[in-house]
Amino acid sequence: MLLHNRSIAINTAVLSFFTLSFIGWISGLSVFICCKRALIGAIIAYIAGGWAVKAINAVLVHAMIENHMNQKNRSPFAANRNLEYKGTQGGSTHR
Repeated sequence: MLLHNRSIAINTAVLSFFTLSFIGWISGLSVFICCKRALIGAIIAYIAGGWAVKAINAVLVHAMIENHMNQKNRSPFAANRNLEYKGTQGGSTHR
């Protein structure tokens, strides 16, 4: 099951926005500075979260494809398929 890129990135951005604004408020910064820093941090968190989810999805898809290929090769009919296409080198394998 693949992860939803946009919803995770938005959740990460919202969480970082409020966290950064709270930290700025505790530090005694002005409201404008807190908001500006929190907005910049949220944008960076949105981009980083999106990239992280894309990377995780790529790993998951690769693992699913590899798992499917391993299951396909373990089927009782896999030996017949391998023998049928063993002699073809390059070009089309369609008969």
